[in-house]
Amino acid sequence: MSKKAKKDTDNKIAKSINKNIRSSTRKLKPILKGIVGRKVDHVIRDLTFSDKRISKDIKKTISSAIANAENNYQLDIDNLIVKEAYCGKQVMMKRFRARAKGRAAPILKPYSNLTVILTEQKKESKHGTKG
Repeated sequence: MSKKAKKDTDNKIAKSINKNIRSSTRKLKPILKGIVGRKVDHVIRDLTFSDKRISKDIKKTISSAIANAENNYQLDIDNLIVKEAYCGKQVMMKRFRARAKGRAAPILKPYSNLTVILTEQKKESKHGTKG
């Protein structure tokens, strides 16, 4: 068995993608940076009590990734951590606002993609490297 094949079987990941989030990537990125590397139950708790409007959609995407991990890979929910969370640009909805003297001003309403990747936390021995 090659090293690459062994690596793929050892590290199962669960993924969830939300393609139409009504927010800009600039507003999503600070929240996503705060959740990477943390346990999912802590992340869900923090997003539940967050005052940001977009945190509800992020929480929904993480919950979907947790369900994927449980159903598709039989991963233990208690050991799941957020391995990666990133966003990308989607379409830009264009509207306009009427202004004085017959003019118009553009209103750009951005959409974003959100991808969350979960993995199982590695078990560490209590005695360190000696053993």
